[in-house]
Amino acid sequence: MSGRVVVVGSVNMDVAVRTSRLPRPGETLLAETIQRSGGGKGANQAVGAARAGGADTAMVGAVGSDGDGNTLLDDLRRDGIDVTGIRRVEDHPTGVALITIDADAENTIVVAAGANAAVRLSDADRETIGAADVVLAQLEIPQGVVADAASARRDGAPFVLNAAPAAPLIPELVAQIDVLVVNEHEAVELAQLADVDDAVRRLLDDVPTVLVTLGADGARLVTRDGGEVRVESPRVTATDTVAAGDTFCGVYAASLAQGHDERTCLERACAAASLAVQRAGAQASVPTAPEVDRQARAVYGGTHG
Repeated sequence: MSGRVVVVGSVNMDVAVRTSRLPRPGETLLAETIQRSGGGKGANQAVGAARAGGADTAMVGAVGSDGDGNTLLDDLRRDGIDVTGIRRVEDHPTGVALITIDADAENTIVVAAGANAAVRLSDADRETIGAADVVLAQLEIPQGVVADAASARRDGAPFVLNAAPAAPLIPELVAQIDVLVVNEHEAVELAQLADVDDAVRRLLDDVPTVLVTLGADGARLVTRDGGEVRVESPRVTATDTVAAGDTFCGVYAASLAQGHDERTCLERACAAASLAVQRAGAQASVPTAPEVDRQARAVYGGTHG
């Protein structure tokens, strides 16, 4: 079963430069390379769900009426993503992310929202969301729109929020969350506590499940009733961590939509992210579903795929 994922979120053109190190304040560095490619956390996660997760995927968002918008929509269509929910707006440019990547694969990202700030849901969008097995969103579009999208899902369809970039969450959004996905930095920022374990316990006061991504150390899923699943990440050499977290989220949502248990969902998501960090670019780094399942079988055993 392919499962149906609807991603509600951002669509950006990424402009990435590689430097020997990240610049200090006030400093100018010469870049070694420059690359323009499709990005935005929402679009990256949609590609993760479709290409790497193997799910039937649709996306709701916005781009400008410009060349970048044309390019990004074409890219998403090539991955089989339903883009009828991505509207063109006349008074905003397509969103842009400016990315600097150093020799250790660390990065800094500055995002200009552009059309992402103008995302609004139509009745048709709500129908699309209502047909989803899983709804996945992030915080690069207005939180009110994300909450509206979550409320449009059918009964029994989980709403997964990747709270990135980290920001205080409005109550009407918190009330909708089934699974909150955060990295360690986002967890402590959201909970306003310095210790990650304390932060997770605090977040579980508000949401039933917290999924913490741990980078090279894998992922940890904790539920309010005391359940916990921990999966180690495959050991690889990272060259570019851009969109690895988005790949993880997309594959997790796809696996959830396909009816896999939580451990299998985490194993497939960690396997996908471990492949993505070995490749350059955002959407360009996302592996295919057969690659993900081969990696998962090799690392975790079982019958992935």
